[in-house]
Amino acid sequence: MKKISFIGAGRMASAIVKGILDKNLCLPRDISCCAGNDETGKILAKKTGIEFYDNANNLPLETELLILACKPQQLDNIDPAIIRLAQGKTILSIVAGKQVATLKEMFKGARLVIRSMPNTPGSIGEGFTGYSPSQKLGPEDKSVIEGILGSLGDVLEMPEPWIDLVTAISGSGPAYFFEFTAALAEAGKQLGFPDEIADRLARRTFIGAAKLLEQSEEDPVALRIAVTSPGGTTQAALETFEAANLRKLVAKAATAAHTRSLELSK
Repeated sequence: MKKISFIGAGRMASAIVKGILDKNLCLPRDISCCAGNDETGKILAKKTGIEFYDNANNLPLETELLILACKPQQLDNIDPAIIRLAQGKTILSIVAGKQVATLKEMFKGARLVIRSMPNTPGSIGEGFTGYSPSQKLGPEDKSVIEGILGSLGDVLEMPEPWIDLVTAISGSGPAYFFEFTAALAEAGKQLGFPDEIADRLARRTFIGAAKLLEQSEEDPVALRIAVTSPGGTTQAALETFEAANLRKLVAKAATAAHTRSLELSK
């Protein structure tokens, strides 16, 4: 694996570093990071054994892959030393809303630019990441990029316009799931359960359902039908969702996320 430098050392950068090391894609000494005015870089280095530099000028010149894992506003004011380091290198961005064209303009001397959108379950190796390169990848580049992003979970190359769609579905999707879990727990409390029991019921219900969906050969609709006895309790609940047009509401929410992603890309 190539020598890698991370710009940013937050949650997703930490997840990628952990995945790379867990899968033995490279050694800690081959990875370095530079972060903003906080302790994230030092903490990541201490946990994993990678190198931390508080000054971008000190990042290794031997870096072959530069992973942009900072906030969008930080990228807008990026250290010129990082732009110099990017000359002739591969750029892999996980920065939300930054298009390939924008990244190519910012890092004009880069050999290759890849835009990607991972999601938070990647922090435990159960994520999904869509990525789009600035040009067709050769076998070696494809192997490197999919090896790194694959350390977070499932990975798929796609046309760049789909990245904004991925943002709306899998990127933001975990928040939808967590919100629905919280809503079910709140419903349990309103029905009379103590807070701890209501939270436990909601959490275990959705964790179990997600695992069943993963292991089943049936699609979500078939699994839903299997739970729903005609005239029973589940049907009563689902009819309430249908009356409120739940699917239309979810589609509207995803459309709002997609629209915002496009706005951030401009």
